[in-house]
Amino acid sequence: MTGAKQHDLYREAGEQFAPAIARLARAMERDPDKARDLEQDIHCELFRSFARFDGRCSLKTWVYRVSHNVAAEHRLRESRRTPGIPLDEIDDPPEPTDTELAAAESLAIARAQAMIRRLPTLDAQVMLLWLEGESGKEIAEVTGLGAANVATRIHRLKALLADKFNPETPS
Repeated sequence: MTGAKQHDLYREAGEQFAPAIARLARAMERDPDKARDLEQDIHCELFRSFARFDGRCSLKTWVYRVSHNVAAEHRLRESRRTPGIPLDEIDDPPEPTDTELAAAESLAIARAQAMIRRLPTLDAQVMLLWLEGESGKEIAEVTGLGAANVATRIHRLKALLADKFNPETPS
């Protein structure tokens, strides 16, 4: 692939998916500096990856696959320090540390992101892609899971998240 085509693909991907990449980085990494580093790592790898892009999948699938692979590698490095906790083992949903989160919606989003950050990487990726509005089929393409497995995980994770937000609800 020519360098010009690589630049064009990267530019197009940035125009379409930069906000989703930023949300992924913030959801996977609580520390703002590390989240920015992760976002930059994703963009660097995305640019490099376009030298190998052959169009056998959509641009969207390629961008999400590369982005989530970089995020997974980041999580793997971080997990050597702190392992992930399955959602059903989290006693109390973590409270956000950013005091600027005054609005109830922002608080709910921050709590959900904090819980997702603590999930095992594959569960976190499935949930983040679902929150981005991706279909089960698209999530399967990105993660390599079967569509039925994706649907089961989404259902289980949504139920667990809802239970953590509404602890008074009988299980």
